[in-house]
Amino acid sequence: MGKTSDIPAEAITFLKKMQRIEADDMLTYAKIGRHVKDQHNKAVILKLAKDEERHAHIWTRYTGSKPKAHMFTVYWNYFLSFILGFTFIIKKMEKREDRTNLNYHTWEHVIPEARTIADDEEDHERQLLEMLDEERLRYLGSFVLGLSDALVELSGTLAGLTLALTNTRLIALSGMITGIAATLSMAGSEYLSKKNEDSPDNALKSSLYTGAAYLVTVALLILPYLLLPSHAWLTALIIMLATMLLIIIFFTYYVSVAKSLPFFKRFIQMAGISLSVAAISFGIGFLVKGWLGVDI
Repeated sequence: MGKTSDIPAEAITFLKKMQRIEADDMLTYAKIGRHVKDQHNKAVILKLAKDEERHAHIWTRYTGSKPKAHMFTVYWNYFLSFILGFTFIIKKMEKREDRTNLNYHTWEHVIPEARTIADDEEDHERQLLEMLDEERLRYLGSFVLGLSDALVELSGTLAGLTLALTNTRLIALSGMITGIAATLSMAGSEYLSKKNEDSPDNALKSSLYTGAAYLVTVALLILPYLLLPSHAWLTALIIMLATMLLIIIFFTYYVSVAKSLPFFKRFIQMAGISLSVAAISFGIGFLVKGWLGVDI
């Protein structure tokens, strides 16, 4: 180990920042690991915590200080792990550490351990691939099915109804009836589909994930029509489309992190299909209204 006096001040500043990050991550991993029931996942997460603790200890030998973890960050990530899953949270944390590897390499000529720690971080990614065994990720395909179908089908339906009915209350009523019926239909179809596959024991859970994704999406898309006055149908349509895009952004980002998939391409595909269907349905609503001579 080189003398601390030989290390540039900028490197010491960087190491102190990394100490705080390592301390935050170590406590977060430890808290998550203690509450994970699966023994394989628990062992991997607790190993990650030990690695982060070891890294922080190495930096202490250079900086001569031991900063405390930012407990708000620790508890926030721990809380999010219950909502979004520990795989998503840990992968997101590791992506942040990946961005620091370039800085490790910048200072490895004066800090020999920098190369070792950078290599450790790369090993973490390989270990994380073995952690993708959460129930929510095993049933991610069923969730995607319900979400994508609801986004495409209901956004198109609501867009068509908006111009045909021009009344938020009537649109919301029609959308709810359509959405609930479609939820039951999708859940039932997923159940029958899984029953005919190699893993029929998972059919019920698959159908529940599909139905839940569809129903939640239906509720979010219809909400603007329920909250706005009856004459504000155009505003409700714009908010509905914005909500649709936000759902796509959030879910695409979640999948891209949890499954290590590209974000932009998947977002463009999903948003393009949903917006295209909505635009076509809006046009159909205009044509049908004129053809039938309906004026509400």
